[in-house]
Amino acid sequence: MTTVPYATHRVYNQVNDLVDIDAFDGDRVASFALNHYGAGWAADRARALATTVWSADTQQAARLSHRYPPELRTVDRTGHRLDIVDFHPAYHQLMRTAYRAGVHALPWATTHSGGHTARAVLSYLWNQVDGGTACPTGMTYAAVPILQSQPGLEVWAEKTAALDYDPTFAPVQLKTSAHIGFAMTEKQGGSDLRANQTTAVPATGSRGPGEAYLLTGHKWFFSVPMSDAFFTLAHTEAGPSCFFVPRFTPDGHPNTFQLQRLKDKLGNRNNASSEIEYRDTWGILVGEEGRGISTILESADLTRLDFAVGSAGLIRAALSQALNHATVRCAFGSPLVELPVMADVLADLALEWAGAAHLGFRLAATADSDTEDDRLLSRLLTPVAKFWNCKRAPVVVAEALECLGGNGYIEEHHMPRYYREAPLNAIWEGTSNMMVTDVQRVLVKEPKALEPYLDEVRLAVGNDPRLDATLTDLELAATTPDRLTGRRLVATMALALQGSLLIRHAPGAVADAFCASRLGGDWAPTFGTLPRGVDAAGVLDYARLG
Repeated sequence: MTTVPYATHRVYNQVNDLVDIDAFDGDRVASFALNHYGAGWAADRARALATTVWSADTQQAARLSHRYPPELRTVDRTGHRLDIVDFHPAYHQLMRTAYRAGVHALPWATTHSGGHTARAVLSYLWNQVDGGTACPTGMTYAAVPILQSQPGLEVWAEKTAALDYDPTFAPVQLKTSAHIGFAMTEKQGGSDLRANQTTAVPATGSRGPGEAYLLTGHKWFFSVPMSDAFFTLAHTEAGPSCFFVPRFTPDGHPNTFQLQRLKDKLGNRNNASSEIEYRDTWGILVGEEGRGISTILESADLTRLDFAVGSAGLIRAALSQALNHATVRCAFGSPLVELPVMADVLADLALEWAGAAHLGFRLAATADSDTEDDRLLSRLLTPVAKFWNCKRAPVVVAEALECLGGNGYIEEHHMPRYYREAPLNAIWEGTSNMMVTDVQRVLVKEPKALEPYLDEVRLAVGNDPRLDATLTDLELAATTPDRLTGRRLVATMALALQGSLLIRHAPGAVADAFCASRLGGDWAPTFGTLPRGVDAAGVLDYARLG
């Protein structure tokens, strides 16, 4: 008899890695949204990316790119300044996959309508594998409209919209594509951009849009420093102004651009966030002097849309892992998913995913519209969706991780990376408090924006009394400042629209469970406390892939 040395037991009841799943056609929200909002032409592109995202090779690349984070090289062997960042090959593999799929620029690379919706689905899928590379794709996505609006930057707009990835450190004219970063915050101000100290003076004496300036100052959070160019803020005599700073000057020499260090971040570790120093750094004024904050924040609606959609993708990834584990793993004689206490938790998580995904894709559709109502809806809904989806991601990921028990807490699994990534989206591109403040600002300065939002919620009126009652409260809150204030107001706005979208576009079991728990006044602070009578099995059926 042949025996295996030291074999004391057989391995069973373990869950294999989640790979090769149907993350687009099997995702009832993503596949619905692409067609419903007029972007069905992108189905094959989304299908191909979904297959790639959940392949074993891509999942391994994501793990390796975080296991071996970027390294800064400030000087070469002989002491000459380099100021470049070295990445593990897995990082470049991920970037190449995302850029060639169009995650960074599809709306600008297609003549089809619905480009922003199509791109939102791609970003949703991409955030299921890696949030670190989702940062450069999102920033590049938001940069293209500014590039297109500034005379003299046509080559940059063309190269940035190219569906290719070229990491070569070279002038843009020698590259097949380009990607763009943003550098706004400084150590003393953070989100208070008017507190910035960086200054800019005309390089030749000529002032105005398109003219060259020299910048001096320090930027505290500077993401994606390996980008080919950056939009940044600096003070002129007229006040904060927006500048476009390439890594190479027009004569082909590296711009004065000193990387001080890379941030040692909690998560998002394969994305090289840094601190930089400008010392007479060459840049071009974009827009008018003194209007830099409004100019650079024109991109904010797109980056905030991207964070809302990306958070929905991260929620989807965590839910998929939890569902897979609970379906395969058995305890007390049954698969975990069949235990009522676990089924309630998973159904609760599935409701979070359904609401977040529908909310993100509805927001993306406003970017494809040229109507005044959708412009106003976007103005209000962008901070609402960014606030709520980003705020819910950490608690969803934490609960999903717990569904896996100790197996979800080891670094060989993807869940710890999701867990570290989850809080980030609520911080970058405007914290939660900033989003709440923005909603309040819109209601005061652009009160007309409220009506398209209410009209969107009203599309489901009469189908659920809990939604109807919530809508009544919101209508009163809009004219009674003390009724619902701050975060409670914005959270209620998010939940009301999520409820309306689910009533219109999801199975009855899902909409009923969402309204009963989130709008019925009986929502407990922990998952797995759904009201009696909801169809948890029906909710889970909606959430399963395939």
